Amino acid sequence: RRRLAPLNEDNGRFLLLAALIAAYLSAGATVFSALESPSEAAAQLRWNRTLHNFSRIFNISLPELRAFLRSYEAAMAAGIRVDALRPRWDFPGAFYFVGTVVSTIGFGMTTPATVAGKVFLIVYGLFGCAGTILFFNLFLERIISLLAFIMKACHERQLRRSGLLPPNFRRGPAVSGVGSLVGWKPSVYHVMLILGIFAITLSCCASAMYTAVEGWNYIDSLYYCFVTFSTIGFGDLVSSQNAAYQNQGLYRLGNFIFILMGVCCIYSLFNVISIVIKQVLNWVLKKFECRCCPKCHKSSARLGRRNAITPGARLRRHNISVDADGQYDSDTEGRRLSGEMISMRELTASNKVSLAILQKQLSETANGYPRNVCINTRQNGFSAGVGALAIMNNRLAETSDSR
Repeated sequence: RRRLAPLNEDNGRFLLLAALIAAYLSAGATVFSALESPSEAAAQLRWNRTLHNFSRIFNISLPELRAFLRSYEAAMAAGIRVDALRPRWDFPGAFYFVGTVVSTIGFGMTTPATVAGKVFLIVYGLFGCAGTILFFNLFLERIISLLAFIMKACHERQLRRSGLLPPNFRRGPAVSGVGSLVGWKPSVYHVMLILGIFAITLSCCASAMYTAVEGWNYIDSLYYCFVTFSTIGFGDLVSSQNAAYQNQGLYRLGNFIFILMGVCCIYSLFNVISIVIKQVLNWVLKKFECRCCPKCHKSSARLGRRNAITPGARLRRHNISVDADGQYDSDTEGRRLSGEMISMRELTASNKVSLAILQKQLSETANGYPRNVCINTRQNGFSAGVGALAIMNNRLAETSDSR
């Protein structure tokens, strides 16, 4: 039985980044709490003094005055809270603020009032947002790898039931010998469906918690979940803002976990949906290309068959090339039947190693192989793309250029 490595380079980098982000959030919350808390306390004292003086001078009772100010607060969203709410710039409040900053949610219910706080926010948000986007991309990579592993196991089980896979088949080098598993990659549509179900389930559970604790109706809770998880962050509804809750510590922990998991899941779902949109656009462009100018298309196709192999042709026709190599007895016959200026025998022989490496790279995610295969066409780390779209293109089936 093969023993798994306790921690590889990718997982170590992921865990280290998570620890650094946690320390970064704690440090930012400490700085913002120290900068903004005194200003908030002084403003609250000035407001209480003004309120009592106004009530005494104009002979208006404080309850009536507070009721009027509540209506004004709801209408104008002035930011002056009449009822007792949680402090904005204590450590929990500041931590909540920096979390909304680096995740780009930006509710807007708390903003720096001092010049020092605004300057620090510019520098803090620059590195914090960049690090959090990197964390989201690594989370996307981890969740795609997990889904690929699960879907690979289901695919193998289905092949066993249909009799296309030996019953004693196990993961390992034997995968390359099974034609049904060579180059297998998870479907982007299946991944989108799984992520969509998980996002809906997570939003429903979080909405039930907000309805019970915050007193919102269920539709408002669902609306808040989408606005927050998608990092839109209007700020018209903000959770965990009352002065006290029942089981307050447990609720704050649940709120943090729901927001973190929701943002990561919706980010991954958005990237998968963007890939599907890209595929739809490619399909539409191909349809327009076929219908708008058929004569030009035929002429370009005729010219393209001379001395050139179109991108992706080797991947689409590598099985045909191997068969043709066994059928043709001479290079002249191969050229005559294929219509190419070079023989299929020469093409297959010269690219045998490249095809094997490409096939191995196609299945490395689903099989759990280390991603250290290098192809001669890769000159640097940016040739395969950068960011979430590159992750999806490398790991999902419907994103290849040949489809």
